[in-house]
Amino acid sequence: MSDFIVKIADKTHHHYADEICFQMEESAKARGTGIARRSPEYVKLKMEEGKAIIAYTKKGVLVGFCYIETWSHSKYVANSGLIVMPDFRKSGAARAIKQKAFALSRSKYPLAKVFGLTTSLPVMKLNSELGYYPVTFSELTDDKDFWKGCSSCVNYEILTAKEHKNCLCTGMLYDPLDAKRKKWYFIKNLSFYKSLSRIKQALFIKKDVKELISFSMMKISNMLG
Repeated sequence: MSDFIVKIADKTHHHYADEICFQMEESAKARGTGIARRSPEYVKLKMEEGKAIIAYTKKGVLVGFCYIETWSHSKYVANSGLIVMPDFRKSGAARAIKQKAFALSRSKYPLAKVFGLTTSLPVMKLNSELGYYPVTFSELTDDKDFWKGCSSCVNYEILTAKEHKNCLCTGMLYDPLDAKRKKWYFIKNLSFYKSLSRIKQALFIKKDVKELISFSMMKISNMLG
């Protein structure tokens, strides 16, 4: 943590916007899936609103970024766009940024449900440690503007074909009023999320569906006891 600073971003950090957007897109390409594209103007707005977390070294080198957005009249808060620069991966930066973004969400909107969509296994693990648990898309916001934001994702055709009920992303939710989140807090093994992702891949890409679903459901059942 002493090697970089993690803080709420503001307009003094505008000069990082282009690089942040570029890294978001590169990260999506590397995973072979996708996240909704964000413009530098959008990123700058999040900074000005005090709804973004940025990390950088003492010399000013960008380390990572994440922002929050509210939906359904602030009943839901999404932590989105988490990126960490390649040179700083496995440094603890992702965890520090995610924790700061989660704390910001809880501070600004203490009664809101915090959620996210991701295809990243490490992000799923981080979310579970914060108290999120996997949910169906029906438990997330029904705000049309949120789902419209997915239109630039490479998997948008899958989402629309499934009538916004499912996709390759996994939906995860933190509900401050839901006690069952405590159970999922202890799920820190990536095997669970790998199994969940394999089910989605099987369903949507149509490869060895029955075999993969059977294997994955067995793994999940064993983990939940």
